[in-house]
Amino acid sequence: MNESTSMGRLADGSLPASPADLFSRLQALGIQTRTVDHPPVFTVAEAKALRGELPGCHTKNLFLRDKKGVMWLVVCLEDRVVDLKALAARLGSGRLSFGSADRLMKYLGVIPGAVTPFAIINDREHAVRVAIDRAVLEREPLNFHPLDNAMTTSIGAAELVRFLEAEGHAAKLVDFS
Repeated sequence: MNESTSMGRLADGSLPASPADLFSRLQALGIQTRTVDHPPVFTVAEAKALRGELPGCHTKNLFLRDKKGVMWLVVCLEDRVVDLKALAARLGSGRLSFGSADRLMKYLGVIPGAVTPFAIINDREHAVRVAIDRAVLEREPLNFHPLDNAMTTSIGAAELVRFLEAEGHAAKLVDFS
C-alpha cells in the first residue's frame, strides 16, 4: 500500500488506486511508460534537485477550487508563474484558491506533493475538471508522479491525452503565454 492509500478514502468510500493499479490501467490502454524511483519530493524545487538527467517536460500540478466548489486539476510547465485571477478568467471559472489536503484525498486520492494528472483515475464521479497548459503538450516525454511522489513516470503527450479521455476527463487546453 502506498502512502496515498494509507492516508484516506475517496468520496465513494473506496481506497484510492495504487501505482500498480495505474500501471495496469495504462497497460490495458496500450500506453507505454517508463518509471524511475527516487526519494519523495514535495515541491518543484525538490524535484529539480533530485531528477538529474531525467529527460522531458517537468510540470507543476495544481489542485484548485473556485468559490462555487468547482474543482480543477491544472497542469502547467514547472517554471510558470500562475496568476490565479487570470487563470480563473481563462477557465471561465470563479475566483480560484488551492484545494485542501482533505479534498485532494477525497477526490483525487493523493497527498500534497503527489498531485498528478494520473490521479484522475480516482475521480470516478467526474467531480474534477482538468486544464493543461498547451505548451506542456508540445513537449516529449511528459513526467508525472504515478500517484506516489517517490516515483516519476514518463509518458507521451498524446498518450496522456488518451488516458485522460479514457477516464472521462477530456482536458481543457489553456494558453498560459
